[in-house]
Amino acid sequence: MEMKFASRMDTFQPGIFNILDDKKKELLAAGRTVYNLSVGTPDFQPDENVLRAAVEATKDPNNFKYSLGDLPELTQAVQDWYLRRYGVKLEKNQITSVNGSQEGLAHIGWALCDPGDVVLCPNPGYPIFSMGPWLTGAEIVTYDLLEENHFLPDLGAIPDLTAQRAKAMVVSYPANPIGRTAPRAFYEQLVAWAKMNDVIILHDNAYSDIIFDGREGISFLSIPGAMDVGVEFNSLSKTYCLTGGRISFVLGNEDVVKKLYTVRSQIDYGIFLPVQYAAIEALNGPQDGVERRRKGYQERRDALCGGLRSIGWDCPDAEGSMFVWAKLPKGYTDSGAFCLELMEKSGVICTPGSAFGTLGEGYVRFALVLPPEKIREAVQSIQNSGMIHS
Repeated sequence: MEMKFASRMDTFQPGIFNILDDKKKELLAAGRTVYNLSVGTPDFQPDENVLRAAVEATKDPNNFKYSLGDLPELTQAVQDWYLRRYGVKLEKNQITSVNGSQEGLAHIGWALCDPGDVVLCPNPGYPIFSMGPWLTGAEIVTYDLLEENHFLPDLGAIPDLTAQRAKAMVVSYPANPIGRTAPRAFYEQLVAWAKMNDVIILHDNAYSDIIFDGREGISFLSIPGAMDVGVEFNSLSKTYCLTGGRISFVLGNEDVVKKLYTVRSQIDYGIFLPVQYAAIEALNGPQDGVERRRKGYQERRDALCGGLRSIGWDCPDAEGSMFVWAKLPKGYTDSGAFCLELMEKSGVICTPGSAFGTLGEGYVRFALVLPPEKIREAVQSIQNSGMIHS
């Protein structure tokens, strides 16, 4: 029997992470030392009180039933967290959980978009930003994030007709992959622009507590008028190291939250209850671990960016997130070929910028997922490879 699949599956080819992982296995099998700075999986540990909460919850057999929604205690914890952390007051109907921001971003398009609706997505940007709405039949129109504009959207450069046709716009700061932040003034402009053009803003705020050099990690919802135009995705994955727990929240405009909840009620039975109890403890408990991890990421940022500059690779300091975005060294133009050569000659694995859009070509992304001493070893290995020329 010949299997016939949806034509959309032609778009889903083996990802760059699979290719890099295959090469990594080859090097390890050959006894090589590998420094994997490609996938953004945090290596910090959850706080002990959070682990205890999860363990205790798993001892109750009733917690293995369908949760069928968010515990009232969890909703209250999120309300308290947003008021304490960002100065934002949220009502209960302005909050819903999702199985990680990636799942929420994949499904929110089903609540917003009809085929042919325009969704504006960043270039370069994290792939799910465009893939989610594309699966609904939406038309993806990218906006440029350029170094000369500090990697911020130039709202004035979006054609009037495009702005008028747009149903939604995905924005993300601190940003993956580019490691840049956005000032409050930009968000004020964004809210005004969204109101003028009737565009729903979808703000991914996964990294607001991984921000460096005294910058302010803000919530989009803290901007006056933001609740009228959009929602924010906020994740416990990076802030509290609950990555595998898959728990994030969509917060803000109650109509958007309600529609997303309706879609998800058809495909999901709620977050596993022990994960909810872990999240409650993370949000309500001591917060010193958040600052400790932020400092840890900044130490890694300093080791990598400063180290690369010291060997002749011009690599600006990341402003936030757990990623570093660097132009290819002199003499290289193909990010995919460069990453494979770098891995072969130094054992250092990073991600080609081309994986994040056409404007990612010419760059690579490093993930800050090794301790500073290992990062310094990786920098030395890059220097020893002979690939960097001042």
